[in-house]
Amino acid sequence: MENYEGLVHRGFSAAPDVQDPAVLAWLIRRNGLEMSRISRGSHIGSVFSVAEIIAVLYTGILHVDPANPQMPDRDRLILSKGHAGSAVYAALAETGFFPVEELKHHYANGSILSGHVSHKGIPGVEISTGSLGHGLSIGAGMAMGARMNGEDWRTWVVLGDGECDEGSVWEAALQAAQFKLDRLVAVVDYNHMQSLFTVEKTLQLEPFESKWRDFGWNAESVDGHDVRALRAAFERAMDNAGSGKPSVVLAHTVKGKGVSFMENNILWHYRTPQGEEYEAALKELEAQRP
Repeated sequence: MENYEGLVHRGFSAAPDVQDPAVLAWLIRRNGLEMSRISRGSHIGSVFSVAEIIAVLYTGILHVDPANPQMPDRDRLILSKGHAGSAVYAALAETGFFPVEELKHHYANGSILSGHVSHKGIPGVEISTGSLGHGLSIGAGMAMGARMNGEDWRTWVVLGDGECDEGSVWEAALQAAQFKLDRLVAVVDYNHMQSLFTVEKTLQLEPFESKWRDFGWNAESVDGHDVRALRAAFERAMDNAGSGKPSVVLAHTVKGKGVSFMENNILWHYRTPQGEEYEAALKELEAQRP
């Protein structure tokens, strides 16, 4: 196979500016497509919906250092919707935590890059996830521990809307509010689809924003594909430290965003792009190259 990095980065006149969130979001999608094709892995629709969220976090919001992934005062990011792990792997590789070439081993037997995000041997990943509904509880525990130790790093948790069906999410939400964990920020990838059907017809979440407020959180909704709006919302959440309330950003997204035949199509929760479908998806993404 052609050099993986050259394959994905072909078309850039120079090294892509991975501190530009629009560029990084495109690279997350482009890498995600390639990783899914090579590995025959699934969840490409979720990777595409969360791309801008992850890109904005890794371009100036998270306090992290690829040269020192374990620095004590780093922010902690938990991808509670662990099935979108390809998005985090791509962001970490493109921003220098490990070589981009490693992405070609995604989902391969013996690879450290498992289908659901794993922390084992991967710099920049805090914890393995994939059993839905656990991430916010873990994040609340981390945030509590930081405060008990007098540390001021933040904990960020990216959830899926479907996993908000889980009672454990709301138990953690209650706990975080009771203990005034105002350096905890949740971000919900609200693509309105889950597993086999729409969220609305599976288990209604609305009025979603007011539910979080009733649970004692600062809450706001935003276009999850607008990088400027996302950054502003994340900055407001950071400014809420001291308010005594955790914060949540409900990022309205489109499942499969960026490839027309994948958008709002539940098949692409599990389907993997091969053959003509891969070529068609690649053509659409290349037309959007920043």
